[in-house]
Amino acid sequence: MLLTRASEYALLSLDIIIKSDFPVGSEQLAKELHIPKSFLAKILQNLAKSEILVSHRGAQGGYTLKRESKDISLYDIINSAEGKKPAVFNCISYSDTCPNGVIGTCAISPFLVRFQFKIDNYLKNLTLQELFDA
Repeated sequence: MLLTRASEYALLSLDIIIKSDFPVGSEQLAKELHIPKSFLAKILQNLAKSEILVSHRGAQGGYTLKRESKDISLYDIINSAEGKKPAVFNCISYSDTCPNGVIGTCAISPFLVRFQFKIDNYLKNLTLQELFDA
């Protein structure tokens, strides 16, 4: 599946962080978005590890963008939030998972690989700025 709740929560959190003039804490985000704090905290930590966010410590701490929103692709956000490359299907060639065990001989595999390539390119070229300016 391409987008799970992790990706959704990451994008919703980034929308709030972008609009804020100050660091935004995970507790504030969790309350505002009605998201479990522990789950959101893991997502935000992943975004920080991927250098999408910067974590600020202290009483006025929270998260801010590390790069400008025009320099952050949706592909990077989804990859970070999910902990893996975005995939429309579980059986594409780079996932090494085929429910039928026929990845090399599957009749629709070439189509799925081409389709995934197009999705990847679209997500790599769609920026966070474009998403929220639309």
